Amino acid sequence: MDFDLTAGEKATLLETAREMILAHLEKRDPRLPSPDESLSVVCGAFVTLRTSKGALRGCIGNVAGSGPLFDTVCEMAVASAFQDPRFSPVKKDEVPDLRMEISVLSPLREASCPDEVIPGTHGIYIRRGYNAGLLLPQVATEQGWNREQFLSHGCMKAGLPPDAWRIEGTRISVFTALVFSE
Repeated sequence: MDFDLTAGEKATLLETAREMILAHLEKRDPRLPSPDESLSVVCGAFVTLRTSKGALRGCIGNVAGSGPLFDTVCEMAVASAFQDPRFSPVKKDEVPDLRMEISVLSPLREASCPDEVIPGTHGIYIRRGYNAGLLLPQVATEQGWNREQFLSHGCMKAGLPPDAWRIEGTRISVFTALVFSE
């Protein structure tokens, strides 16, 4: 990442993500803090929801960001809780058990070859034709994947064969992320 966030800025984003989910459930306007200027940077971000036991409950993000980081986190928190097609929408009684994780993304950079991918450091965005898939950097570490496994799973997430990363014309982009959680 080209920048870092203070502990206070990270706490603000985590609290904001939780508040956005609660406000959506309670059908009220969210009570949001005024964000620091550093949270107005335009960049991509993902919000990951996990249960207190570590099970994935939702994860959606915006790769490049279309507005201030603060706004992107607000939007992605709601999307992770209610629009991740892999899960049913979050219910109010689940919220106290949820743990928020935010990944602030660096800009994508196309890799000149698969050897540039460093699992645990880089996230990957794999594209071929109309298919695309993204895996955050922490996924390789959490799963214990090496480079080939990481690339293969990125291809499968894109709806491609596991070895599509070896085929000419498959584009691999890398990025880093500033990851923090409650």
